[in-house]
Amino acid sequence: MPDDLQPGQLLARGVCRHLLSHDFVSVVELTPTPGLRVDVMALGPKGEIWVVECKSSRADFTSDSKWQGYLDWCDRYFWAVDAEFPTELLPDDTGLIIADSYGAEIVRLGPEDKLPPARRKVLTRKFARHAALRWQGVRDPGVTFS
Repeated sequence: MPDDLQPGQLLARGVCRHLLSHDFVSVVELTPTPGLRVDVMALGPKGEIWVVECKSSRADFTSDSKWQGYLDWCDRYFWAVDAEFPTELLPDDTGLIIADSYGAEIVRLGPEDKLPPARRKVLTRKFARHAALRWQGVRDPGVTFS
């Protein structure tokens, strides 16, 4: 991983590491639909899909007007913030993860709202393609993809 990661990207790294300990695999910066890009999307062992938005500051959180649009694209929704973040700003009916660049802890599970089967199929396919394209970019950095 590059050393010049932004604070939100560092949080995402810690979140992905922690989710792996729960048998969830993750991708970052996935676009479930035009106009939305989630920080972390995680796929669980039973096909569960979780979305995690990483917020590095109060200003980062208050400027996010799209987060409710992510709720239609996951079974559970979480915020990931560092230990200094004022968590009272976050909605109580969402999940909460406290993270740093090396790990994380799930403090609160958000409510489960199961995706319709057709949407789950589309998202699982997008997840797989996104992961495969990222891996191909690592293996063959000269190749272009979108």
